[in-house]
Amino acid sequence: MPRVRLVQVLMLAVAVFVTVTGSSESADRKPNILLIFADDMAFDTIHAQGNLEIQTPNLDRLSARATTFTHAYNMGSWSGAVCVASRMMMISGKYVWHAEKDYARTKELYQDTGRLWPQLMAASGYDTYFTGKWHIRADANKAFKVASNVRGGMPNQTEAGYNRPIEGQAMKWTPWDKSFGGFWQGGKHWSEVVGDDASSFLGLAKKSDNPFFMYIAFNAPHDPRQSPKEYVDRYPLDNIAMPASFVPEYPFNEAMNSGRKLRDERLAPFPRTEYAVKVNRQEYYAIITHMDAQIGRILDTLEASGQADNTYIFFTADHGLAVGRHGLMGKQNMFDHSVRVPLMVVGPDVPQNKKIDARVYLQDVMATSLALSGTKKPDYVQFESLLPLINGKTDKGRDAIYGAYLQDQRMVTYGDYKMILYPAISKAILYNITTDPLELHDLADQKKHQPTLSKLFAKLQELQKETGDELDLTKAFPNL
Repeated sequence: MPRVRLVQVLMLAVAVFVTVTGSSESADRKPNILLIFADDMAFDTIHAQGNLEIQTPNLDRLSARATTFTHAYNMGSWSGAVCVASRMMMISGKYVWHAEKDYARTKELYQDTGRLWPQLMAASGYDTYFTGKWHIRADANKAFKVASNVRGGMPNQTEAGYNRPIEGQAMKWTPWDKSFGGFWQGGKHWSEVVGDDASSFLGLAKKSDNPFFMYIAFNAPHDPRQSPKEYVDRYPLDNIAMPASFVPEYPFNEAMNSGRKLRDERLAPFPRTEYAVKVNRQEYYAIITHMDAQIGRILDTLEASGQADNTYIFFTADHGLAVGRHGLMGKQNMFDHSVRVPLMVVGPDVPQNKKIDARVYLQDVMATSLALSGTKKPDYVQFESLLPLINGKTDKGRDAIYGAYLQDQRMVTYGDYKMILYPAISKAILYNITTDPLELHDLADQKKHQPTLSKLFAKLQELQKETGDELDLTKAFPNL
């Protein structure tokens, strides 16, 4: 056989072998993992997923390619900084009260022993990268191979950013005024810095033979809700609808330890006004849209790098935010707007434009990434992989969802119902979240629902044991 013909035959044979077996260098390489993590972003703040008020073109295009978990939850917090607990659960893989016990010894128990999430990924052959909000007791520079612009919980605040706005008074604080620092500290908006870092990381990763794990953590849309004026101008106040659950003040805010002295709640004046709520929601939407633009840059850079086809993308947030709903501004409550988050997964073999309503925890992303990387899940990791749900091997998520805030609030979502407890005043609240998803109608005082309350209370006690919750609720609720 002529030499040229022989080479052609061999090349054809190799091509057929690769096509049939997938045995090429790129096929054998472990998949890349890209986590895009928002802060304070409620589950219902993406245009393509039903909020027609907000503009999120890049999250919309991600949504079109994603399997979306419509009921992803955070378990709650042992501190007013809910983000700390959420991130500690994510990085350790432990449920809330177990994570709290480890929190003070994070370096000793996790960083120094290689048990942090990125360290587990590195042990599986991954190059690891981080930028943005970290907010746990470990050194990001020791946890990741590359860490840049590691930020704390939130930028410095100014008193002018609280108790505002008051209708009829000139605004002293505006989102685009860089003199107030905050997200503008350093000269460039922090969301833009995160976008820069992520794009740079993708360039570095392209030169490596190893797969990458990137933890891209925006501080947005946490307050101060700052963004360029052009983004705020996209949301005229006349176009901002008032939440259906608006009340001037939540009647149990002090009893549940989310009252007038809580930092988050001081952002807007008491009692709440329609004007103040609309302005805060305007600024909330604007900073989300500004973050969305940076996410678009990251997605474009990933596509241009040639690595997109072998990359799993997770988009989620550490918890949600009220921003005027139920008379609240913060996240220190058990309503869905504050405990549910967006959660999208994009990647090879992930069904596109699919929605899964099974209940999951956002920290299940950690266990899912371990499964994708071929890493054996350590015994101490309590969260579960989402792959069986994504792959259609099951349609069952968690049978019940647990929630807690300090020792002052407890929650369980089970079947069609959600029960919220405020132990300090022995107050139980019950919602049928199937027929009343906005949580407007409390059913707890109706005699016919007492068996439901008792059923949910029993389930909550089961979950308390599982999550390490030692709070005795029987004294405050002897009839449940």
